[in-house]
Amino acid sequence: MDSTFKNKVVIVTGASSGIGRAAAIAFANKGAKVVVADWIENTETVNLIKASGGEATFIRCDVSKNNDVKAMVEKTVATYGRVDYAFNNAGIEGISAPTQDCTEENWDKTIGINLKGIWLCMKYEIPEIQKQGKGAIVNCASVAGLVGFGGLPAYVASKHGVIGLTKTAALECAQLGIRVNAVCPGVIQTPMIDRLTGKDKTVIDQFTKLEPVGRFGQPEEIANAVVWMCSDKASFVTGHAMAVDGGFVAQ
Repeated sequence: MDSTFKNKVVIVTGASSGIGRAAAIAFANKGAKVVVADWIENTETVNLIKASGGEATFIRCDVSKNNDVKAMVEKTVATYGRVDYAFNNAGIEGISAPTQDCTEENWDKTIGINLKGIWLCMKYEIPEIQKQGKGAIVNCASVAGLVGFGGLPAYVASKHGVIGLTKTAALECAQLGIRVNAVCPGVIQTPMIDRLTGKDKTVIDQFTKLEPVGRFGQPEEIANAVVWMCSDKASFVTGHAMAVDGGFVAQ
């Protein structure tokens, strides 16, 4: 077991499924106590962690709401006494439409969850992590934070914003013992991708062709990168947006 995470506390948002669930389980397997946060009441991830001998608790949180995020961090400290690491992963794809047809409602909701949500999480996580003298935060961006995608203006804008916000926080926290990085997943086999493809074979094949390696990534592959970025093995890495994308942005 990696002693980096033994008896340490990790918050993972959007942890009820997909990348968030994989990351929560990966941290627990390393010995961390994990707060599984999501806006829908779902204890399945917690149950999976506990079944493997890990320790976890569920906290309901809509990351776009200040009071929810503040309460999430406060409940974490009340339950475990500290916060050491965070993977701010919660996000939505929004509704696909060209820029001129994107609705204000879709724009506000997507930016509110994907970008404002990460800012709110860091707003309350950083002071608690600072109390420990050392820690790390990873924010979930996307390859859509590195390149453009037609038909997803709010999503692309939010993910580009996440990378800028991550770099700013990394500079602010550089002397505080807190490293802040972003992970940029490519096409990953998650419920989000299922929604985008509608599980239609033709559409799935189109998405697969976007990946030079010829396949979708798995949530566990992103989780492994997140755990590494939080570990002492990445002690000199901060302010970085890491593409874990099967070569997507190398094209």
